[in-house]
This record gives sequence, structure tokens and C-alpha cells, in this order.
Amino acid sequence: MNTESCNIDEIKKLIPHRYPLLLIDKVIDIVKNESATGVKNVTVNEPYFPGHFPSSSVVPGVLQVESMAQTAAVLVAKSLNFSESNALVLLTTIDNAKFRKPVTPGDVMSLNITVKKIRNKLWRFKGEVLVDSQRVSECEFSAMMRI
Repeated sequence: MNTESCNIDEIKKLIPHRYPLLLIDKVIDIVKNESATGVKNVTVNEPYFPGHFPSSSVVPGVLQVESMAQTAAVLVAKSLNFSESNALVLLTTIDNAKFRKPVTPGDVMSLNITVKKIRNKLWRFKGEVLVDSQRVSECEFSAMMRI
């Protein structure tokens, strides 16, 4: 099976997100129309930590979901052979979200995304976040291409 990867410079060509809401550092093991793995290195300098929570920094669950969605957007862009994109991949549903363990500074989030279904411009995904090979969160979500 032939896989691809994207570094941060390519990610910034494929999706419109920028600091402080660009929440992935690279995407590896891309299999077009099937799966990809995003990587997010969580540092103590994340802009949300001073408010969530000051005495015990935890990555908000909603940002874990957003990290999965950004990984999925890169997978869609690569699957459609975009080299640069003005297209948006917009979330339409989030289902069965579960948060099992806190993600904290120093963790490396591995964002495993699998395509469940493609129907026209609507894509359905299963996503999970792993830290040290342990599942810390998961959900199913749908996104629609807007070109």
C-alpha cells in the first residue's frame, strides 16, 4: 500500500487554518479515500492552557475533535489531488464523542482517521486520538466540501 505524508508547510497550503487554531503538526500514513494519521505535539505554550485549566492544563475535548477534523480535511484534499486549496471542509455532524483520559503538555496526540463513507461532497469519518498507544478520545463525524 502506497502512503503519503504532509509536513506543516504543505498542510498550510491544503487547509485554511492558522495559529492559534492550526491544531496539527503533520499528517502521515495517508491512504487516499481511506485513512490518515495526524500528529499534534502538545506543548505547555498552547494558547488555551492559561484558561483551561490554569492549575492543571488539559487540552479541551472540542479541540481534540477539531484536530481530528483538520486531519480529515488534509485527507480529503490529498484524496482529491489538491496541491493548494481554497476549498473548505466544514463539519456537519459529530456523533458518539467520548473523552476517556486528559491530554496534557508533553503528550503527542496521534489522530487516527478512517473514511467510513463518501457521498458526493459529504464525507463520513471515524476518528480517535491516541497518546502513548492509549485511546484518549474518539468520535464519528461528517464534513462537507465547500469549494
